[in-house]
Amino acid sequence: MTGAFPPHTAPGRFGIVNLAATAQRCAATMPVAGLCNPFTGAASLAPLAVLVDHIAGFANHLRRPDGHWTVSSELTMEFTPDAHAVLAADPATPVLAESRTVGAATATSLSACELSHRGIGIGVGTVRTFYIAVSAPPLPDDAGPDAPAPVPDALDELMAVEVAEAGGPGPLLVQHAGPAVNNSMGAVHGGVAAAGLELVAAAALNTTRADGPLHTASLRVNYLRRLISGGRAHYTATALHSGRSSGVADAQAFDADGRPALVGRLTAYL
Repeated sequence: MTGAFPPHTAPGRFGIVNLAATAQRCAATMPVAGLCNPFTGAASLAPLAVLVDHIAGFANHLRRPDGHWTVSSELTMEFTPDAHAVLAADPATPVLAESRTVGAATATSLSACELSHRGIGIGVGTVRTFYIAVSAPPLPDDAGPDAPAPVPDALDELMAVEVAEAGGPGPLLVQHAGPAVNNSMGAVHGGVAAAGLELVAAAALNTTRADGPLHTASLRVNYLRRLISGGRAHYTATALHSGRSSGVADAQAFDADGRPALVGRLTAYL
């Protein structure tokens, strides 16, 4: 499908618009203006995980076998050293992502996408998905609520997350229940969950820095199980290394029952 998505879906909530959706090329755009890390207040690359998971996952989805559905198992993002500066030069222009499948599909499928802004490359992403047999496809409710709530502007409100009180061993981000950030299977959208990992990992490296922020260069995410929101669902991270010009942090997401659902590693540079 091409065009915009309903605002009660995760792609619609983040303003994603499909430009192409064929076996040869999938492409979509997403605005990022004003989307900031709620811990640091700095412009964030985290929401681009929603775009990567959407359009790279879409390429995998198009070649699914009959009677099967797709579930993300891995997601990666790699950004150019000037990605933040390129976006800051014209924040109102949406980011473009173009994806294609890579190699053959078996029980899993791999796709890659290129991220660009005003024709300038700012990064690449990959999504690996499992193919699972289903009796009927889990489709979202196209009608949506009778009176949908306005889509918020702040990233934490878009993601239905909240910064927890300080005092713990690391940054803590609570994932509230919010149907609009769920996928069609009732779990938190894979890109939203990956974005949560980026936010806490970046915060773990930057919250107390006095010599300039470290900018996200790469994020690698593994999906262990579905992330069900509400209850005890949250994201947290630990800095493994925070040097003068680079840093590495590990992040985890826990589901409503407190079980680990995602793990990720972020690398950042000055």
